[in-house]
Amino acid sequence: MNGFVHSIESFGSVDGPGIRFVIFLNGCKMRCQYCHNPDTWKCNVGDEMSADELIEKALRYRPYWGTEGGITVSGGEALLQIDFVLELFSKAKKMGISTCLDTSANPFSRDDAFIKKFDSLMAVTDLVLLDIKHIDSECHKKLTGQDNANILDCARYLSDINKPVWIRHVLVPEVTDDDNMLRRTREFIDTLKNVERVEVLPYHTLGVFKWEELGIPYKLEGINPPTKERIENAKSILGAN
Repeated sequence: MNGFVHSIESFGSVDGPGIRFVIFLNGCKMRCQYCHNPDTWKCNVGDEMSADELIEKALRYRPYWGTEGGITVSGGEALLQIDFVLELFSKAKKMGISTCLDTSANPFSRDDAFIKKFDSLMAVTDLVLLDIKHIDSECHKKLTGQDNANILDCARYLSDINKPVWIRHVLVPEVTDDDNMLRRTREFIDTLKNVERVEVLPYHTLGVFKWEELGIPYKLEGINPPTKERIENAKSILGAN
């Protein structure tokens, strides 16, 4: 089985604990207004690579991982290629490699066919980085084009099975930087029993050029990154690390 790979980062330091070999897969059904990788949206495109090929590449950097590092699979949306990620993580775990899944959980469903695969994937996943884009359903639809009901349900499911999770929340002025919404997000997080860490990711404009190259109108034009004070405020409300 091959996966459709967008890119690889050999020495990732922000996508899970320690130094990570980060694999970015193609394909995403959400259209986040602040996405810095809109070039990952298309499905079934990119470099086709097998799990064995990726593990072989990853192992070259194993001496740098220390006790915490390993492999992280991100996107796009990694769960759109769940069969491939399951094969990759299954082989990685047999080699004693730490596995981390970075997901927005948009494909999550409790339908029998999906949840069976998801349970198998969680059995070989050490940590989930879960993006909560917006706590409010209507605001989430405006921000991403998709509802958030199944995303929040995924968070509850991960809590029920006690899978370690880091919650990530992108702070965007005029969009997610709202004290009331941040408090609602904190209240939701407090209902979960498996959250090891909360991260506030400040909005940035480094990926805007990709939107321009792809000819996609950038809807957050004119919005600047949050100030240091607002970042610290969000961290305080959310109990971020």
